[in-house]
Amino acid sequence: MRPVIVAFGRALLSQLHFRMLLLTFLPFLVSVVIWGLGLWLGLQPLVDWLQSYLVGSSGMEVAGGALSWLGLGALKAVIVPWVALWLLLPLMILTALVFVGIFALPVAARHVGGRHYAALEQRKGGTLFGSICISASTFLLFCILWLVTLPLWLIPPLAFVIPALLWGWLTYRVIAYDALSAYADKDELKAILKIHRWPLLVIGIFAGAMGAAPTLLWLGGALWLIVLPFMAAGSIWLYVLVFVFTGLWFEYYCLEALSKYRAAQAAVDILAERGANGSSAGSVKNIDSASIG
Repeated sequence: MRPVIVAFGRALLSQLHFRMLLLTFLPFLVSVVIWGLGLWLGLQPLVDWLQSYLVGSSGMEVAGGALSWLGLGALKAVIVPWVALWLLLPLMILTALVFVGIFALPVAARHVGGRHYAALEQRKGGTLFGSICISASTFLLFCILWLVTLPLWLIPPLAFVIPALLWGWLTYRVIAYDALSAYADKDELKAILKIHRWPLLVIGIFAGAMGAAPTLLWLGGALWLIVLPFMAAGSIWLYVLVFVFTGLWFEYYCLEALSKYRAAQAAVDILAERGANGSSAGSVKNIDSASIG
């Protein structure tokens, strides 16, 4: 765990750098424009559809009865908007992740590599097509798991644990590949992701836990719809900030792991070369002895 903690500290210091703070604004602005239009045009139709779909359903009656039993009957009015925002949350996360990947992570990779790993050769084993394939397939599975586990989120502890695990897996799969794509070749990329999959997953899960704050802020908009635009903007910015910090964390860990992997490979190659030279020298000496005899 020490490399994970060291990478966390270095990422935290880099996140406070003025240039890294500026990186959060362009993805934020693009996401806000997209989601501003999306909520303005699509939120009310979605709420109306859910209202017609859920009214009279057994699940709606059970949820309303549970709230009444707890003395929270007034919250029954916000169940449908809350469900609508909950369904939109994966798309919101994807939007932030995509634009951070496009605008922020390449700059973060150059920042970390140029300042701390200038001697590390860039072998460019990752591709844009590979990144898109991993992002698309991972997010598709993420959405399926999100919907399948949705009923479990009614249990208070699982409402925090499940999002952290799902988001952790999502960020680990997507950001770790992008963090290595510029510096590792194809074989190194596969090896690092395989050897370090558990520490990388731990980083992703911690990032998922940090993502609980913007999730709660976003879903809180269902309780106060009049301030939903401000909560949506705030949660988007927090998502972008968490993703940029997570990208820095992955970048420091992955480049350190890559530098150690190359050093180990170089040591193995040197030992193999020395062993081969020693065997050759021994063979020549035996041949000379036989010739003299």
